[in-house]
Amino acid sequence: MTLAVVVRSTAHALRLPDSAIMPVMKRHFLWFLIITVLISCSSTPEPAPETVNEPFRSAWQAAGGTRVGPPLSEPRWVDDALVQYFATIKIVALENGGAVAELLPTNWREQIPAAVVELAPAPQRASLTVAKSATMVQPLQPIPITVQVPDYSGVVDVQLYDAKARLSAQGQTTIVDGVGEIVLPAGGALGPQWAIALINGRLAGARSQIVTLDAQTRLISGQSDIDSLYPRIRRLMAEARVSYELNGRLISGYRSPDNPLLWLRDHVYQGRGFRYFEHDVTSLLDAFRDAQLPDGSLPDVIDYPDRYVQAFRKEVESDVEFLYIQGVYEAWQMTGDDEWLRSHLPALRRAVDYITTNPLRWNAERGLVRRPYTIDMWDFAYGPTTISPDGKPAPRHWIEPDTIWGTFHGDNTGLAYALMLLARIEQRVGEQSRVERYFQLSDEIMQRLNDLAWNGRFFTHFVPEDPTFAPVGVDASNQISLSNAYALNRRVLSVGQAQAIVESYYARRDFNRAFAEWYSIDPPFPAGSFGMAGGKGEQPGEYVNGGIMPLVGGELARGAFTFGFEPYGLDILRRYANLLRLTNASYLWYYPDGRPGISGPDTIPTDGWGSSAMLGALFEGLAGIVDEASRYDDAIISPRWPVEPAITRVEVVARYPASDGYVAYRWQRNDQSMQLYVTGSGRTAYVRFLLPETAGEAITMTVAGQPVTPTIEYIRNSRYAGVALDRLNVMVTVSW
Repeated sequence: MTLAVVVRSTAHALRLPDSAIMPVMKRHFLWFLIITVLISCSSTPEPAPETVNEPFRSAWQAAGGTRVGPPLSEPRWVDDALVQYFATIKIVALENGGAVAELLPTNWREQIPAAVVELAPAPQRASLTVAKSATMVQPLQPIPITVQVPDYSGVVDVQLYDAKARLSAQGQTTIVDGVGEIVLPAGGALGPQWAIALINGRLAGARSQIVTLDAQTRLISGQSDIDSLYPRIRRLMAEARVSYELNGRLISGYRSPDNPLLWLRDHVYQGRGFRYFEHDVTSLLDAFRDAQLPDGSLPDVIDYPDRYVQAFRKEVESDVEFLYIQGVYEAWQMTGDDEWLRSHLPALRRAVDYITTNPLRWNAERGLVRRPYTIDMWDFAYGPTTISPDGKPAPRHWIEPDTIWGTFHGDNTGLAYALMLLARIEQRVGEQSRVERYFQLSDEIMQRLNDLAWNGRFFTHFVPEDPTFAPVGVDASNQISLSNAYALNRRVLSVGQAQAIVESYYARRDFNRAFAEWYSIDPPFPAGSFGMAGGKGEQPGEYVNGGIMPLVGGELARGAFTFGFEPYGLDILRRYANLLRLTNASYLWYYPDGRPGISGPDTIPTDGWGSSAMLGALFEGLAGIVDEASRYDDAIISPRWPVEPAITRVEVVARYPASDGYVAYRWQRNDQSMQLYVTGSGRTAYVRFLLPETAGEAITMTVAGQPVTPTIEYIRNSRYAGVALDRLNVMVTVSW
């Protein structure tokens, strides 16, 4: 456009007369030149065609040419072909002399390492390969990589990148006669792994899928009893899995060892174990959400059409709502699915409103959950056998005029824990204003419960609302019931309280009285205190009236590892491992003399409830892998292997099959040091080394060879050295 045309157009827009045009042109000619120069300098020039050379130029023009934009770099060797990258496409040279453009995914920068695109190409061409047998690998597995660089001898840097384009391992190899080899550990995010070769800092070649990384839970310590626990329990729990169609959807869950139905509590508590091998961890919780009543209450049992069962709740139960909250939170941990979590949020809020306001469940005067006098969390109340609505003798599952009401500690430690989890859920996908409210209510419940029921050693089993009532024939003040073991792992106790509970159980470890101290309640109630219509539980030492339960042992062991009783935790795991080895079975309860507890024709020898608790003690306690977020994005790793001096090397992988989340490590003990190589799908971790008794006071630590200052923690007689990691795929060493 000429200057005259520009000025005439401007004058017309300003409604200037024609006689004014020439003075305007003269007056503004200099300004016009300045503006023209500035505009031309600020404009982005189109790429010169010669910056895209054949064979890429034709494909670039066919794909849109200047609309595609300039190349991001020069051509380079990727997957044994010359490739040139652009903002939205890559162009691959073909053997026939042509080239083809391929559309890049919108998030390609999260899948392709920046080094592949941005580094200058080396004059040499490198090819990276692995043997066909090594193309599918597990975390920590060594990957033998062959690097071929024709007509070259010298050093090549080799780097591995995971499926999220993050550096996972690196090393050097020397090329002799055109060939070199290197072994690097597999790790990082699951999926296709990149390998690149660098010569003098320049890209000589890249392989986009040198291996595919998958992960399966495993634990190898060299101790046969410990190593057998996970595979044996997984096989047992497969028998407890139930799946059927409900309301047009397939649901899956884990049944009670004594009942074929899907109970919410049994399923949620078994999540401690099935998290390591189950893919469907949400469908049953969806079904319970859909069965929630308008008042916010939930059923105990979900519909089972093939058995002509409709969802119902045992009237005496007051723990269902907090179990639902816990179950949803833990399923989200396994999946990392925020949208699924958000879909449950209204039901979670209704559940907590119900349990903290409904007079049937909430004692407003005490500010605590209430229930009829049951044995711990079980579903039948104190008193003789009653008559069911269909006219048959039955345990007291119903509220009657003579029902004895009071406060059971497990309902309240469970609710306090669930409120903490709900606060985290609100923080993640809900309303910030609710977060502090739920945290505060959790603290208030624990303060009230401690004032009412903490006796200095453990929580008193049941505190009646009628102060004149006392059970006949038993010292209730000395009864320790199973939810004390659960409280150890609910993050609501002080360290002193937790240690007192562990010591209380250990003090009852008398093999002349029982083969294990994993009592459902001890001492038990006299015969007939709880009428069972002839079923198990009327007699002391039966079922939940003093029977021995692996679920107690598992929770107790996990708490022992956490609170400074590590040898005791290992002792429990080993006793349980021997029980499984001898019988290849696990029951919900045992008689004190070791006989399996058979409650009826539906009893199965695959106690997923107890064995899951033991897996929690194994992986979260002994192996020490605790998920602090979801999908192990942020984990606490506390290997406690020094508790067994015979163990010097361990490999552990903890995987959620419901997502891509996992943590893996290799731990090794030397004379005066320990090493921990950590990898996984997550971003960060906090590593805590349990120091052996032989370690002196002078503790040094390195991360990836760089010295760091460890945090020293003391828990009872145990000492830990910890450090926060802002990345994984690193070696941490502690020395003394």
